[in-house]
Amino acid sequence: QVQVVEYGGGLVQAGGSLRLSCVASGQTFSMGTVGWFRQAPGKEREFVAAIWWRGSLTNYADSVKERFTISRVNAKNTIYLQMNSLKAEDTAVYHCAADFETLGIISQKRVDLYDFWGQGTQVTVSS
Repeated sequence: QVQVVEYGGGLVQAGGSLRLSCVASGQTFSMGTVGWFRQAPGKEREFVAAIWWRGSLTNYADSVKERFTISRVNAKNTIYLQMNSLKAEDTAVYHCAADFETLGIISQKRVDLYDFWGQGTQVTVSS
């Protein structure tokens, strides 16, 4: 089992930046993929970014490319999501998710393939 907890949400003006953190615990040595997803009110949960726990592969939704950066520090069991040039449409609850599988680029975007989820952190971007 893996537990993940998100930190760093808040209220920011459009054009501003936030950095989210996801701290993992439990069987972190077995993690394969960690991803960030978001869910806005009345909408389905959607993929934002993902990274392999071992290896350099990163993957982004088209809507956040060039603005968001996912990274990790394995020694701290922490995954980060640096969000720049934020827009009102980025407002959502952001969830960290982990899985033991090393998921490919297409599979990383699937909500149903992640076994471990955090409660989420609210990000609100005011226009």
